[in-house]
Amino acid sequence: MNIKQFNVLAILLATGSIVLPSCKGKSDQQQGMQAPELAVLTMATTDATLETAYPTTLEGENDVEIRPQVTGFITKVNVEEGDRVSKGQVLFSIDQVQLQAAVEQAQAAVAVAQANVNTATTNATNNKILLDKNIISQSAYQTSVDALNSAKAQLQQAQAGLTSARKNLSYSSVTAPVAGVVGTIDFKEGTLVSPSTLLTVLSNNSDMQANFSLTEKDVLNYTDGGKRSLKDVIGELPEVSLQLATGEIYPYKGKIISVSGVLNQATGSANAKAVFPNPDGMLRSGNTGKVLLPSIHQGVMLVPQKATFEVQDMKFVFVVGDSAKLKSRNITIAPENDGKNYIVTSGLNPGETIVTEGVGITTREGMIITPKATAAAPVQTAPQAEEGNKEAAQPVEKK
Repeated sequence: MNIKQFNVLAILLATGSIVLPSCKGKSDQQQGMQAPELAVLTMATTDATLETAYPTTLEGENDVEIRPQVTGFITKVNVEEGDRVSKGQVLFSIDQVQLQAAVEQAQAAVAVAQANVNTATTNATNNKILLDKNIISQSAYQTSVDALNSAKAQLQQAQAGLTSARKNLSYSSVTAPVAGVVGTIDFKEGTLVSPSTLLTVLSNNSDMQANFSLTEKDVLNYTDGGKRSLKDVIGELPEVSLQLATGEIYPYKGKIISVSGVLNQATGSANAKAVFPNPDGMLRSGNTGKVLLPSIHQGVMLVPQKATFEVQDMKFVFVVGDSAKLKSRNITIAPENDGKNYIVTSGLNPGETIVTEGVGITTREGMIITPKATAAAPVQTAPQAEEGNKEAAQPVEKK
């Protein structure tokens, strides 16, 4: 017997999990009493999907900073924080008096320039007639042509100024460049703002991005030790679920769209990003939750975690033997679990029955029980995953 086995035996003796022959009188006394009725589970192979949880923070697909493009006083705030707005909707109105005056001034400049063009055109036309009759020289005619060209250039300049003034006037209505949700509004009516002023942030949350981190071991598992590229792996990854901060499962599935090819040296993790549709606007930038990555296991045996107890980092269950007598059994489990079930890799066989009630509380080695109706092994585990078992998550089919 090695030291570790000796220590396990000592602990089992101390906790009453093993009954020595000297306790025969106590066992006989139990047999004379009514055996407690406890729930049991008959082991069977099944297909199971386990989900590993990764903490995440959500952000909109495109968070746009809203800034005015002209300087002026806010005359009206047309939305409130948290409003959902459509593309082109007016968010803020800025004083138009000076901007409208600039438009009228530009219009007057265009009118003057147009008049100058008309005058220069008449002069050039008349001078051409005079030139043809040799009344004026070629240089005199050329001077009138140059004056006409200059007048036309001034007209174009005035028209450009009018276009700019009208554009600035349109900027007095600050509109939404994209559909989304209005963020914090720090400026109210009467505030002087300029192009450097951040009025609010508009979150385009038609799709939400969930940022989370995969461990180095995850990346190695997905890429088969580096034999496959992340690009190929991402295309084959299954859809993922989102567990909200309330514990509820978001009704729409998401898809992993990217995994960083470089590990963070400080954390040893790779940044990953999943996208979830948000047609109802339930999700907002800044929401937290957990991304649930499924891993499919075929032909495995599952035991509820509540049916196990631990001694020196080893897992044990109570097997119901002949005459409904309990016997502890050491089992080995896979590193993946969903927080409710373990995958048994050795120590149990299909058809054997284990206790699932009172383990670690009322059950002990050699105890005789009255089994409740035997429950069938679950076909699929519950969708709610438990954080902390990330290192060996492999959302690929296993046999």
